[in-house]
Amino acid sequence: MKKILIIHTGGTIAMMEDKDTGAVQQNQQNPLLLHTDALSSIADVKVEDLFQLPSPHITEKIMLILKEKIETSIKEDMIEGVVITHGTDTLEETAYFLDLTVQSDIPIVVTGAMRSSNEIGADGPYNLISAVRVAASDSAVGKGVLVVLNDEIHSAKNVTKTHTSNIATFQSPQYGPLGIVSKREITFHHVPNVRETYEIEKITKNVVLLKAYAGMDGSIIQAIRSLHPDGLVIEALGQGNLPPTMVPELKKLTNSGIPVVLVSRCFNGYVQEVYNYEGGGRQLKDFGVIFSNGLNGQKARLKLLVTLEITNDHDELQEMFYK
Repeated sequence: MKKILIIHTGGTIAMMEDKDTGAVQQNQQNPLLLHTDALSSIADVKVEDLFQLPSPHITEKIMLILKEKIETSIKEDMIEGVVITHGTDTLEETAYFLDLTVQSDIPIVVTGAMRSSNEIGADGPYNLISAVRVAASDSAVGKGVLVVLNDEIHSAKNVTKTHTSNIATFQSPQYGPLGIVSKREITFHHVPNVRETYEIEKITKNVVLLKAYAGMDGSIIQAIRSLHPDGLVIEALGQGNLPPTMVPELKKLTNSGIPVVLVSRCFNGYVQEVYNYEGGGRQLKDFGVIFSNGLNGQKARLKLLVTLEITNDHDELQEMFYK
């Protein structure tokens, strides 16, 4: 059997509901540890209760600790697969950060739950079993970091949380899941054709994420400039357009050498330099705004955090964001 490392980080999957108040909270002991023996028929499992954090408490520095833990375990313990249990609010961000930074082709699977461990219909134990099965599968090798919940296998790059409470919350808009988990087997029906990784040792930059709206002006850009950011990601309108009142302040930002990455606030499609009016995508591209290739805002922010550790060159960053 394959040697699989399970890293628990907290989240709803490791919480319990108070039957009197309905409040979901952490317990003194991680309830997932009770299911470790049930996994012994699937893999040679090693378990580490690394954190007990709700996912809004997860930071980039914690993601970096996870990356280092995984790479160390691969070298020192000959781990052949990794499963990470995680709260769902920021699960997609941790998964994508690891996809960008872990220097290995072994299966790394992130899973979670929408219902706490003692609720009726708790999905955590089943998702954990499914994740271990995927991590132990030969067919999962070389496919990047995967997210497994609700019998579906998604790529870290494309998956996002789409519903606040439904157990089918994780979806990959316009791409769909990579595969499915059935009782008999793990099946991949398509795979990503590109995986990019960046070797970093630290996260030192400050990148701000901003969402555009009708009537937005440049005052928020002025406020952001006062924070001295290393980069800015904007969820733009439609195919990559902004209100014209934002343009003068945005030009000041790009002229000062601060990289600005554009994504769309739409959850399907790509930003493109199509419209040639004031604030249109073509004008933004002409004065140095970097266009991304289908990432959502939170993932583009992580990618800019990572790539800025390697380069601050505009052309190199644009090439990285085309991937």
